[in-house]
Amino acid sequence: MRLVQSFAFAAVLLLSSALSAAAHSAREDIEAALVKFMDAFNSGNAAAVGQMYTDDAALLPPDGKRVDDRKGVEEFWQGAIKAGMKNLTLKALEVEGSGNLAYEVGAFTSVCRAKAVPLPPLRASTLSFGKKGATGHGACIGTSGT
Repeated sequence: MRLVQSFAFAAVLLLSSALSAAAHSAREDIEAALVKFMDAFNSGNAAAVGQMYTDDAALLPPDGKRVDDRKGVEEFWQGAIKAGMKNLTLKALEVEGSGNLAYEVGAFTSVCRAKAVPLPPLRASTLSFGKKGATGHGACIGTSGT
């Protein structure tokens, strides 16, 4: 159960990603990225989740080992999906941005199943950092959760 909780807590930590067009605010970009992340995760597509991170991203799961680089992040999320984490919801509570950088403080909930036994819904806070790339699309460069 602790492993599932670690996956869940680390989960939503990521999302402050897509800082797309300059006309959009950091909040709009991050909220769009949260929807993209939820859609990818809830459909079981860990590869798409991993693509939301930069090559040198870091994921800091509570009570867990630091996960580095896009491939490691993808494997982390694949493990969460295989462990039974589903129905992930993400919400941006606070967003700030300047230039090509932004951060998001948010919250997530998720349902987990351990050996076909439903567990109480997981709830946690998240902190994510993102940057806009040369193409105008953003990627998460680091996440942490509690």
